[in-house]
Amino acid sequence: MRRRDFLALLSASAVGWPPAAIGQPAGSMSTIGVLWPAASPPAPPRMESFRQALRQLGFVEGKNVRIELRHVRGGVQQLPELATELVRLKVDVITTFGDFSPRVVQQATQTIPIVAIGDDVLGAGVITSLSRPGGNTTGLTILAPELSAKRLEVLQEMVPKISRVAALWDPTTGTSQVSTTENAARALRLKLQVLEVRQSDDLAGAFEAARNAQAEALNVFSSPFLSSLHPEIISLAAQYRLPAIYQWKEHVAAGGLLSYGPDLAAMWRQSATIVAKILNGAKPADLPVEQPTKFELALNAKTANSLGLAIPPSMLVRADELIE
Repeated sequence: MRRRDFLALLSASAVGWPPAAIGQPAGSMSTIGVLWPAASPPAPPRMESFRQALRQLGFVEGKNVRIELRHVRGGVQQLPELATELVRLKVDVITTFGDFSPRVVQQATQTIPIVAIGDDVLGAGVITSLSRPGGNTTGLTILAPELSAKRLEVLQEMVPKISRVAALWDPTTGTSQVSTTENAARALRLKLQVLEVRQSDDLAGAFEAARNAQAEALNVFSSPFLSSLHPEIISLAAQYRLPAIYQWKEHVAAGGLLSYGPDLAAMWRQSATIVAKILNGAKPADLPVEQPTKFELALNAKTANSLGLAIPPSMLVRADELIE
């Protein structure tokens, strides 16, 4: 299946915005809580894109909006503590990421609006309907199960002779990526080895297990946590000479072989647009969960050459970005 035919998706239409937040008293300051479920702050272009979109919509940090960013230095077990901290600060909206973190925030508050940018918010039970989310939560779904399966197909096109593929999986994202990709592997006649990564120290053992099972390629499942570990994963993939596919093109720019997925900066800008709607008075229950409409293929020719791989002409034609 060609990339352009992969999914026919509709996203909620953007609405026009006034130059400043409607309904807010002059000089008032809104507070946005940002809860990031990884040990280090969000790497570029995430927060930069988020702030830029807010400015374009009339919310300028330090002028009429304050951003309270929290990340889990102590691991995901710290999420309830940080969610509670944001609730105590009486923030106006909480933006959070992945599928586990939004559920933690929902346990901390049933009243503060939540904007979840999740891998599979419907499958994870974060919301009950994409069109009518209800409650205090809305946001974006990145369609991780479908895209993780699609990445397996792209990986096989890049390395046609593979028969065994390892997959790095963050268990906090749930099992939907695993089951959907396992189904895709059977259809492609590939043997899939799913390797759990709960903390950064698990990476070395996961790669060792992949080598012991004679894995010939690697699929990195969608997860904010795994994304935060991309420098280590890229380094280990090179060390073990495993062709690897990632979610974001930024990982290809950092030395990964190839990626397939939505535009990372666009996802964060889109989340800021939803936050701005809420700060302007919209209720989360009335805002349909949005979805990406464009998916990009990125290739790193230098990494391919180091692995002794020739990029198929069909992929060169389809690539949205080629790093040489």
